[in-house]
Amino acid sequence: MRIARIAHPEGMCFALVEGEDDGVQLHEIEGHPFGEVTKTGRSWPLADVRLLAPMLPSKVVAIGRNYADHVKEVFKTSGESLPPTMFLKPPTAVIGPEAPIRIPDFATKVEFEGELAIVIGKPCKNVKAADAESVIFGYTIVNDVSSRDLQFADGQWARAKGIDTFCPLGPWIQTELDYEDLPIKAHLTQNGTTETKQDSNSNQMIMSIPEIIEFLTASITLLPGDVICTGSPAGTAAMFPGDRIEIEIPGIGRLANPVERA
Repeated sequence: MRIARIAHPEGMCFALVEGEDDGVQLHEIEGHPFGEVTKTGRSWPLADVRLLAPMLPSKVVAIGRNYADHVKEVFKTSGESLPPTMFLKPPTAVIGPEAPIRIPDFATKVEFEGELAIVIGKPCKNVKAADAESVIFGYTIVNDVSSRDLQFADGQWARAKGIDTFCPLGPWIQTELDYEDLPIKAHLTQNGTTETKQDSNSNQMIMSIPEIIEFLTASITLLPGDVICTGSPAGTAAMFPGDRIEIEIPGIGRLANPVERA
């Protein structure tokens, strides 16, 4: 099942996504998607609606340094030297597909990070890895946009990763997914030329998804709709106003956003 959040000609709603490619239809559902999903009877083709961020989370909880190749790429050391860590992105950073990533003047080295994201389906605390599946609602794509200059200058990551528009999510939530062997790709278009920058797989994670949920919920309570970023593979690169970044994960789809000056 695929769940989207959309702006349609008469307002906004959650919608059930059915069909593929040019035949995609969005069927409005009653209320929120965390219980029984019931269609209202209203529907629209994809061309007639705007996809929003599929969820407005109370918080975005992220795992950093969860791919050894990315640790070496950014931090110039080994994954054993810098194990995975937790950080937060504010909900005000969240945007949806095709919404612009807006770079302020004080962020001078901004990079994309294409990642698999988890959407939580129920309030949870102290969840063991063996029970992690019971609290997952589904999966989406996240671009953990990061200002490397601020990240290293500040010594902590809140400002570098929490700037408004620095957390694109989408295009929708896939509730059933084999996440253990998923290709993750990021395609950056600069000056009219598109190049695949990230080309990795979820099987390269240091901390698995069940382990991530156990690790996070030992410290904080997660609520329905909260988003967990599972970490970025290597291949991140700088983005500039005028660029376009597209993250691709099979089984979910593609998340694309233009880049602008704030």
